Amino acid sequence: MCGFVGIALDALGDAPSESRLAAMCDTIVHRGPDDRGLLSRAPFGVGFQRLSIIDLAGGHQPIFNETGDVAVVCNGELYGFRAVRERLQEQGHTFRTGSDVEILVHLYEEHGERLVDHLVGMFAFCVLDWRDPARPRLLLGRDRLGIKPLYWSRGGDGLRFASEAKAILADGGPRRMRAEALLDYLVLGYTPGARGAWDGVERVPPAHLLSWSPGEEPVLKRYWDLPTDGMRDPARDEEVLEWVDRVVSDRMIADVPLGAFLSGGVDSTAVVTSMASATGEPVVACSVGFAEKRFDELDTARATARRLGLVHHTAVLDPDPTLATTVLPWHFDEPLADPSTVPTYLVSRMAREHVTVALAGDGGDETFAGYRRHLFDVAENRVRAMVGPLGCRLAGWVGSWYPKLDRAPRFLRARSVLRNFGLDPARAYFASLQQLDRAAATDLLAPDLAGELAAHDPFEAFRDLYDRPRNVDALYRAQYADFHGFLPDRILTKTDRASMGVSLEVRVPLLDHRFVERFANLPTAEKVQGGKGKHALRRALRPRVPDDVLDGAKRGFDTPLRAWIRGPLAGTVADALETLPDAWFRRARLRELLAEHTAGARDHSNLLWSLLVLEHWRRRHDVTDLAG
Repeated sequence: MCGFVGIALDALGDAPSESRLAAMCDTIVHRGPDDRGLLSRAPFGVGFQRLSIIDLAGGHQPIFNETGDVAVVCNGELYGFRAVRERLQEQGHTFRTGSDVEILVHLYEEHGERLVDHLVGMFAFCVLDWRDPARPRLLLGRDRLGIKPLYWSRGGDGLRFASEAKAILADGGPRRMRAEALLDYLVLGYTPGARGAWDGVERVPPAHLLSWSPGEEPVLKRYWDLPTDGMRDPARDEEVLEWVDRVVSDRMIADVPLGAFLSGGVDSTAVVTSMASATGEPVVACSVGFAEKRFDELDTARATARRLGLVHHTAVLDPDPTLATTVLPWHFDEPLADPSTVPTYLVSRMAREHVTVALAGDGGDETFAGYRRHLFDVAENRVRAMVGPLGCRLAGWVGSWYPKLDRAPRFLRARSVLRNFGLDPARAYFASLQQLDRAAATDLLAPDLAGELAAHDPFEAFRDLYDRPRNVDALYRAQYADFHGFLPDRILTKTDRASMGVSLEVRVPLLDHRFVERFANLPTAEKVQGGKGKHALRRALRPRVPDDVLDGAKRGFDTPLRAWIRGPLAGTVADALETLPDAWFRRARLRELLAEHTAGARDHSNLLWSLLVLEHWRRRHDVTDLAG
């Protein structure tokens, strides 16, 4: 697990200075503190920060081909690389290291852009090709599901690229947030899509390649997608288990201490159980608990550790919310309002004391429909089918008049469910992703800015994703949209930045693209049944995993956000609301929100947290302006 930066110049005979590359590398040392590699050869320059995992002595990057006219750097891990290496050797290629990354340069020689067809793993890579001196070529690629980040920017003297946006910004240029991204952030709590938060800095989307030669415009090309036509056959329990074991085994190769995150949930328990059966050595597992017992799964994790004979490291954490205003704004160089960034960072820091690589259970909820919103979506669509369009319109009308009862018992808080029936399925599911609807978000904005953004609706990009699959059910449409937005832009961003902030590599077996291809578009009954998600996975795991894990309530990394906002962060939140720019927000409206929350009239915890995160991100990265 590493990070890289690069500059590609329009002028054929020029080369970026190593000092310029080093300044960019300085911003991402946390991604790879073990080694630095710099290369400047006209018209390209790259810098690499290495976290040594495989071939500790010989894996220095960049890595070249036999003739020295093709080079590669890569952030990530390539699984099954030894079999690929053997095939390439049979074709006459010579290897100089034992690194997984070296297969890239030879795959490129053999297959060009189609090298990605031969890759399994999490990766962002850069290939530099000087074989045609008159037209040197740059190729950037990102893994299929967006596990590893990759940014790029076109302008000035050429093209710049890096594992994190802050490295590109370190090379100069304006630090402005896109105005549309601000509205997206208020609605969703993160900035979705290829353009991201920064004006002039874009993301290479998951499953895309970017190719470029000096003087030309970059070309983005998708090379893979989830199935978009039809549903798969039901899965046999044996098939599910075979796949779990396969993808876990693939990710257990490392030349450094390796372990796993273990919570009390289904996904991490499935991963650790498979690890324990694959090795004769006791598996190292790291678990955390929380002082607030309703967020704590440590007892369940301890029982799993005893049953499997794990080397179990535990800690009880008191999540420090001030991390959101100090350490995390540097690592999250685009605003991310997910409060679980705090415990995710703390868990990663604790795990790094014992291992360099940790396997995690991310991806099970997306693949097998395990989120609470998936259950609601299935139930709502069943009711829609029963009551018909007229009944849905009536329920929506009732919902529009139903009072918003934040403090009432859960069974009385029916407003959002009723309103959803009045929406089409895409808008109803999008409502479950929102932290704030568009009208309420626009109401926070300064009048001039609200006018500028009148034509922008964050829902439209979601709609494009939701409508892309054909001949599938509504649940898979929702999952497909999650895989292209919520997963890479929120969940995987959180995991990558929090873990790499402490130089920990996290591998996610349940996001092997082959695993996802097989199981994500199972029939709905294979995913949601009996009021629970992940049915096929739970059923397959029954012989391996105790019922109290499989049938326990889903907790996740919840945080006592309301208590934070009213307690240790009260003054910090008030200060942030006073310093957010007047050109962005209506100050009087922000003060109203805080007063309502402080008085207990309304719970605005999520919104106030997102504003706090936004302001401290803005300060840390010197963002003073919006770009329309």
